[in-house]
Amino acid sequence: MMVEGATVSTSRKFLVIASVFGLTGVALGAFGAHSLRSTISSDMLAVFETGVRYQMYHAFALFVASWSLKARPSRKFRNAAWLFVVGVILFSGSLYALAVTGIRSLGFVTPLGGLSLLAGWLALGLGFWEK
Repeated sequence: MMVEGATVSTSRKFLVIASVFGLTGVALGAFGAHSLRSTISSDMLAVFETGVRYQMYHAFALFVASWSLKARPSRKFRNAAWLFVVGVILFSGSLYALAVTGIRSLGFVTPLGGLSLLAGWLALGLGFWEK
């Protein structure tokens, strides 16, 4: 079991990260729509937009995991939050890098991020399932 103060502090940390993900998701979405549209192919723009979309979805998922961790301390909620953080960085980050640089070998990171996001959803669900 986690110490109550540590849970509140950890939850606050994840809420801040979720807010940063939301802020940067909106900023990157605007950047893609207004600046990248004329500089990269439509296929690469779609890749970039996928990164933005998943970042935004998982910013909200991270909020849920954070609030859940504060309300009912659980290792599963903490793990879900970390998995969402890692997943966004690897999944969305690799898509941004791929779209902007065109270096296809960066794509090998994307499935690792996707697996992390999937594991985050599983951990979140298991946390809610727990009594």
